[in-house]
Amino acid sequence: MAQHYDLIAIGGGSGGLSVVERAARHGARCALIEAARLGGTCVNVGCVPKKVMWYAAHLAHALDDAPGYGFRLDYFGFDWQKLKLARDRLVSDINEWYLGYLAEAGVTLIRGLARFADAHTLAVGGERYSADHIVIATGGRPQVPDVPGARFGITSDGFFELDACPARVAIVGSGYIAVELAGMLHALGAEVTLLVRKDQVLRSFDAMLRQQLLERLREDGITVLTHTQVRAVARLASGALSLHCEGPGSAPNVNAVLWAIGREPNTDALDLPVAGVTLNPNGSIPTDPYQNTNVPGIYAIGDVTERFHLTPVAIAAGRRLADRLFGGQPERHLPYANIPTVVFTHPPIGAVGLTEEEARRQYGDAVRIYQTRFRPMYHAFTVRQPQTVMKLVCIGPEEKIVGCHLIGEGVDEMLQGFAVAIRMGATKRDFDDTVAIHPTSAEELVTMR
Repeated sequence: MAQHYDLIAIGGGSGGLSVVERAARHGARCALIEAARLGGTCVNVGCVPKKVMWYAAHLAHALDDAPGYGFRLDYFGFDWQKLKLARDRLVSDINEWYLGYLAEAGVTLIRGLARFADAHTLAVGGERYSADHIVIATGGRPQVPDVPGARFGITSDGFFELDACPARVAIVGSGYIAVELAGMLHALGAEVTLLVRKDQVLRSFDAMLRQQLLERLREDGITVLTHTQVRAVARLASGALSLHCEGPGSAPNVNAVLWAIGREPNTDALDLPVAGVTLNPNGSIPTDPYQNTNVPGIYAIGDVTERFHLTPVAIAAGRRLADRLFGGQPERHLPYANIPTVVFTHPPIGAVGLTEEEARRQYGDAVRIYQTRFRPMYHAFTVRQPQTVMKLVCIGPEEKIVGCHLIGEGVDEMLQGFAVAIRMGATKRDFDDTVAIHPTSAEELVTMR
């Protein structure tokens, strides 16, 4: 006989953990099924260890900048292994913390891989578990291309297993993972070649951000080959990897190839057809605005769906779903608009709302653009001279701000507050009437003309 719960979440990442914790707080009897380490992609091979590496790269840039401020640096050394050990300890501590998080919430942790036996029953090993509500939060995994020799490359997961910084790296891809890892590896000592299938990076972002980032990557010394596709990888007798490419440029032999061509949902092992759950052609699960699948009582959140693949989005969707099911809030759900995001490049990128292209398609001539470009004060004395560029996308006679796009030092931290204002419907006049904080880069957003 199956053990019964009010709610079971499949997947111990940000979405699954959030929905069971909030549901348990509302008094529901909950279980969470996970075979691997708690925390999912974000904690183990995503946001958390990536941000550690970004900080390290940021410090490397700061060391380059220090002589401009009068510092003498007679010795520079970097111990990748020391950083890796510290980073892995941090991740392990978070894994352990989640065990206490679930125990304190009264959530049962079931170890193993789940598959559907029917629409309300899951099989894990030799046991069965049933629930009135089942949440699929199994996340995604990196894609590897179907080309000869692809096995010689690594993915972003493999990046976190590296014991040393490769001397020469080829990164294949144009999304946020590709550009972030390119910047980190370059700052920490690697010669980096970025191979991009089309003509730009970050294709879903505003054109200004795409253009500026591409310029920064090249200015920093990263080789970017556009209109280039890898057709095969071969290992040479020396141990180096040779890339056979189609495109105008040729890639050098490298010590490592990193595939960053996208991610795919972890749905293939769930036996979803048994439960009658519909899938998109790419394996993701379509949901309505309330996270409902086509089967009553089965829901999907996070990277397994077709919406924003961001940790805070999975957390917000999970908590709101629990509020709706068990918290007496029948209309509670996550509106998928004005969701801020940051790309941890060097310098970072921040964006919220509509791109200029999207706004013009939707509002036509009612769109007005405000844009500024300047050298941040920090770089007054540095050899590197990257500029900060900001854009506000406004609509209508009241100039309501529907998009904010930033690249430059510190924009990762400044965006959060401006995202609140934009979500609340701020206008350009509201920004103009806000007293500036001087001297900062953020003040440019409230003094823009």
